[in-house]
Amino acid sequence: MKALEKISQFMGNTFAIWVIAFAIIAYLFPIGFTWIVPYIVPLLGFIMFGMGLSLAKEDFQEVARRPKDIAVGVGAQFLIMPLVAFGLATLLPLSDEVAAGVVLVGCCPGGTSSNVMTYLSKGDTALSVAITAVSTLLAPIVTPILVFILASQWMPVSASSLFLSIVKIVLIPIVLGFLLKSWLGSKVEAGVKALPLVSVISIVAIVTAVVSINQEQIAKTGALIFAIVMIHNILGYAIGYGFGKLFGMDTTKRRAVSIEVGMQNSGLGSTLAIAHLSPLAAVPSAIFSVWHNISGPIIASMFRKQKKTNHASS
Repeated sequence: MKALEKISQFMGNTFAIWVIAFAIIAYLFPIGFTWIVPYIVPLLGFIMFGMGLSLAKEDFQEVARRPKDIAVGVGAQFLIMPLVAFGLATLLPLSDEVAAGVVLVGCCPGGTSSNVMTYLSKGDTALSVAITAVSTLLAPIVTPILVFILASQWMPVSASSLFLSIVKIVLIPIVLGFLLKSWLGSKVEAGVKALPLVSVISIVAIVTAVVSINQEQIAKTGALIFAIVMIHNILGYAIGYGFGKLFGMDTTKRRAVSIEVGMQNSGLGSTLAIAHLSPLAAVPSAIFSVWHNISGPIIASMFRKQKKTNHASS
């Protein structure tokens, strides 16, 4: 079990390398990865089940302890990234599928890797975990509404279908994971320690599947989509930090909100795009998975080097 834990830790620490490496391999040899496409939904469900296993009652007590901070973070998550995505999709010359895909990933909740990056940045990790949990639990309602409002001009969007999908692949697995941990307690600790390994394999599989079935389109428009994803992500970090400052948060909280806003649950974006929009609409989410694993460590390092300043805690 210790060997498994070490392997899991290693995979978690080198997550970005695996995502980038296998995305390139899938691009060069797409035929070897298209078979994964039918398994994208269960793979994401498994990741969400793992998230449920990793949650503790203390995470929800954190919500009750400081609701204002979490409301600011969740509000920023579902306000900044959707609007920035909509702006980019409107201003730039994108196909309807790509435009809808950019908006979709912008409307997703925060990704779980944001919690690790917040920790590495010496930010408020407890706040980051709470924001991720709350935004993910709200996603079945908020994400379909936002996608319907912002993306319908490019592609037909069924808010009810999106709602049902997110409930099935996000909400139910998280609740089951949380209940199992509450019921079995320490007996599931061994499984929790293996979660980074499972998450890395699952996310890498989802990214390679999306890249493999869109290889030709990526060859034509990949550079433009990558540039849009970079801009979207960087603006998320910057505006998220400013949003925290606007509400009087101290530096550690601003870092948490910044990273939480900038790092999306791109696995969810890819899964929803393939199921409800088109395979091409999943490409922005897949590229987001690659890019935010590059930008995350960079922004965490920048925040770590930031001079310590004292601000009144909100």
